[in-house]
This record gives sequence, structure tokens and C-alpha cells, in this order.
Amino acid sequence: MVDFPNLQNILTAAVAQACEECSMLLGQELSSAHDSALNSNKATYFKGNDDAMLVAAVESREGYPGKFHMVFTLRDAILLSGLMLGIPPARVNEKRRLAIMEPDDKDAFGEIMNQLIGSFNSVFQPQLPNKSHLKLLSHNKFVPGIDEMTDNEPLPEADYFLCRCRFSMPGQEMDRLDIFIPRDLAKLFDPPPVAEPEVVTEAVAGTETSAETTPPTGPLEEAIIILEDDETAMEKIKTSLAKTGLKLLAGNLGTDIRELFSQGDVQAAVIGVKDTDDHELSLCIKLASFSKAGQSLPIIMCANQWTRSSVLKAIKYGARDIVLKPYNPDELLLKITKVLSAA
Repeated sequence: MVDFPNLQNILTAAVAQACEECSMLLGQELSSAHDSALNSNKATYFKGNDDAMLVAAVESREGYPGKFHMVFTLRDAILLSGLMLGIPPARVNEKRRLAIMEPDDKDAFGEIMNQLIGSFNSVFQPQLPNKSHLKLLSHNKFVPGIDEMTDNEPLPEADYFLCRCRFSMPGQEMDRLDIFIPRDLAKLFDPPPVAEPEVVTEAVAGTETSAETTPPTGPLEEAIIILEDDETAMEKIKTSLAKTGLKLLAGNLGTDIRELFSQGDVQAAVIGVKDTDDHELSLCIKLASFSKAGQSLPIIMCANQWTRSSVLKAIKYGARDIVLKPYNPDELLLKITKVLSAA
């Protein structure tokens, strides 16, 4: 039995979303799958483990104070940073074989890690009852047998909840990501259930406890929100997304978001903007704030032009994917179908 099942589910979802969003950054499809969850400690993990690795320290703030670590194999870190930098595949393979991580590689991997932490925050925050915030502290190479192991390096001495996920990328051999969360911090994220006292009620003569006293309300119809100021573009989106069979809730960029959410069980959103400035991209945050507790709302952001920096910014604000305008109906339908199936 998994000690922290809710935390395991959150971590697995966070890694999956991070892979999806990093795929846009890297220009390569990166995916993950849950491998295992177990109890571990430093001595057990490093006994017989001679893989070169990259260890990232992450601080958890607000209602969940503490620190945890993410451990990547150095081979994976070099591959991802090489893709980020556009290094020729032959050179990347050589660096992976020789465990060579140069300063540019480390800087590039830091950018990837910041994206990953942003993805984690977008999953953690809506699924936890208290305010939470994660921040990357450091990411450093560690080679067992060469680098010195101390009480605090590469991990502090502690009892850990270890969640392990496997990476995959077409045409590449990839390893795993190990997430070490101290058990004290894991208990904050996923506290043990508290048994509720049994409440015995007695019927009072002359009263009825029929369900008819509370008028039943039917479930809301599953829906997609569409925000777009251009009426012609709006009609193209509606025509394309009508094929999903979901209710379409459409409005302009200044529409009352709360009112739209009241009209259906919102499963995803498509936002069409002219520019990728902070004001328009912040609509992602506004939409996410109205999504159901425990749900990370998939948002597809559409704009006339995308640069690398604007893609990063969109992801930071909470976009799950991007589309270049003018709209390609097949592309938009494919992307919305993908995020709906992953939800």
C-alpha cells in the first residue's frame, strides 16, 4: 500500500504536465509514466548506485514548508540541455557517454528546471487545500565515487517518500526521475485521514427526511470556453470544436469569466489574442482561478506570432499548448482533443 497516495497522484500528474510543456520548449516529444513509489533513505539509494546524476534542490514554501530533491541521471540532463541548445546529436551522444556537462549545458538545464517547477506549481496549487509555492534552489552534478558525499550532499540524511517516473522520447534511450520528499514534508502534502465520529440522528415525529426536501440539480454539461475578439476567427473555432461534441461557451476577452463557468462543466479553454504581452497572457491565470478544486484547467493559447520567449512566458502563465493564428481547424481540433484525453 502506498503511504501517500494523493501525493503520488499529484507528483505523477505534475511530471506528466511538465513533460508536455517542456516538449514545446525542446521541440521534441517528451513523456513520462509512473514507475513506483516506495520508502527510501540516503544509504539505501546510493548503495551500489554508480550512475552520474544531476540533483536539483526544491524549496516548498507557504503552507507546506520544507525542501525536497529531484534526481535525474546525468545522461538525461545532458540530452535535454543539448536539445535546448541545438547541439548536434553526435556531440550530445558523445557528451552523454563521457558524462560531460559544460557550463552552457548547466545553464540550459536550469532553464528547463525553471519550466518544470512552473509546471509543478500549476498542478500543486489547485490540488492542495492551503497556499503553496515551489522554488528551484540549485541543480548540481554528482558522480558517486568521485564527488564527496557528506551529511547534506547530494541529499540530506532523512527518511524519504520516493516517487519514481520513467521518461521516454522517440529515438532516444532515457532513464528516470526520482523525487525524494522527506516523510515529514510528505505528511504535510498528504496528511493521514482523520476518522470522523459517527453521528447518530433521530427522526422527529411529524417530520420527513425525504430527498424531496432538497430539489435535485442535474450535472452541468461538459463544455469548452472560447475567448476571442475577432468574430470571424471565433466562428472558425466554433466550427472546428463543434466536432468534440462538447458545449461551446464563447465570449470576447472582456467577458465575465465567472458567468461562463456557471454555464457548464468546463473541461478546457481556447484563448485567441493578438499580442503575447503580460496583460493578455494573464487571462490564463484568471481562467485557472475559476476551475474546479483539484483540477488543472487545460488552456490552449493562440496568437498571431510566437517567439521562444513568448512561448516560455505563456507556459509560465499556465498555457498547456500554443497555436499560431490564423487558425488551422485540424490543428486546433487535434490539440484540444489531446488535452481533453489527457485530463
